[in-house]
Amino acid sequence: MSVYAVDFDGTLAETRFPEIIGPRTKTIAAIKLLKSQGHKIILWTSRDGEDLENAVEWCKEQGLVFDSVNAPLPEQIARWGNDTRKIYADVYIDDHAITPDALEKALDEAIEIINEYRKESANT
Repeated sequence: MSVYAVDFDGTLAETRFPEIIGPRTKTIAAIKLLKSQGHKIILWTSRDGEDLENAVEWCKEQGLVFDSVNAPLPEQIARWGNDTRKIYADVYIDDHAITPDALEKALDEAIEIINEYRKESANT
C-alpha cells in the first residue's frame, strides 16, 4: 500500500480559483483506481475554509473520498505520536510539481545549450 498526496486546483479540477470549472476526468479515474487497489489518498491543497469545503464536496460528487484532507493520515499521527503538520506521502501529484531529477536534467540541458552557443560564438 502506498500513500498518495493529490492537489486539487489544476490536478483534480480545472479551476479559476475559487471557481471550480470542471473535472480532470483521467486524473480522477486514476485516483479512484488507486483507492480501489487499497492505496491511501490525501487531498493536499492550499484551499481553506469554505473553499476547502466546496472542493471536498465537489470531489465527493465525483466519487472521490479521501483518507485525509490537508493532514497526515490518522495512522501516521498515531505512529509518530503527534501531528507533524507536514504531509507525508510516497507520491505527490500536483500540476506544478517537478522532481529533483527532472530539474537537474533540465539544468544539464540548459548548460549544454549554453556551452554549444559559446563554442559557436568563439569559432565565428
